[in-house]
Amino acid sequence: MSWPQVRILPGALSVEALLEMAHAGNRDERPLEIHQGKTSAIDVSESVIARLRAAGCVFAEDEAALLVEAAVTPEQLEALVMRRVAGEPLEVIVGWAEFCGLRIVVEPGVFVPRYRTQFLVQLALRLARPDSVVVDLCCGTGAMAAAVHAALPTADVYAADLDPAEVRCARRNLPPARVFEGDLYDALPAGLRGRVDILMVNAPYVPTDEIRMMPTEARDHEALVALDGGSDGLDIQRRVAAEARQWLASGGHLLIETSVRQSPATRAAFEAAGLVTSVEHSDDYDSTVVIGRKS
Repeated sequence: MSWPQVRILPGALSVEALLEMAHAGNRDERPLEIHQGKTSAIDVSESVIARLRAAGCVFAEDEAALLVEAAVTPEQLEALVMRRVAGEPLEVIVGWAEFCGLRIVVEPGVFVPRYRTQFLVQLALRLARPDSVVVDLCCGTGAMAAAVHAALPTADVYAADLDPAEVRCARRNLPPARVFEGDLYDALPAGLRGRVDILMVNAPYVPTDEIRMMPTEARDHEALVALDGGSDGLDIQRRVAAEARQWLASGGHLLIETSVRQSPATRAAFEAAGLVTSVEHSDDYDSTVVIGRKS
């Protein structure tokens, strides 16, 4: 089965370097680097940069360069800039997001892959074998699955999501037959039960009452189902943890992204499900991941 040719960005780590770092035993080793974009060779209009900066874009120069790259005509550039100034996510405007050195296709309304989630991929790769069965649950665009496949092309990788829009987008980043639609484990083929070595999950974990405080890029342009984690943000995480042992192979691992504040409750859910649990945090990624192992 052929995989889509997800573009590897110039300047990003090679797959070999990515894999070498993923399996490094030293936890203090520098995290995966991503290509930040170079604007020095691009003549970007100062007025575009000024408009983006005035709209609150922290990386206005880099964003302007990407918009110029995406535009064919001055009129198209103006339209793209207006969309960005209005608060539309840059990744949706240009049609892709950078994740672990890959260009991941992003469509309107889907959850945009976050920089911090690369930490979960790094941890997953440290635990994976070349022949591991890997599942990206609540996959969104399928970015985590695509990154694992790029580093471990012989791994058996699958993805699933509840939202039809996310599934459609993920099927542009992964082989369509490897992406399933449905509610959590209900989406997965029965043949994976008890065989999953690595279960990666970036389930929604924003408490319902805090959605209104999110940046407009997320609040107004991403599906609520991809953001809302219930009253304390952990409704979906608890459901995932409760059934994980049925799907994990012996010695298999469940990895869920959470927040520092929520990590004790996430860990408790893992332990209640009978998993041997640890918590990993990266200051570089500002990311927290709870890991559970089926003993």
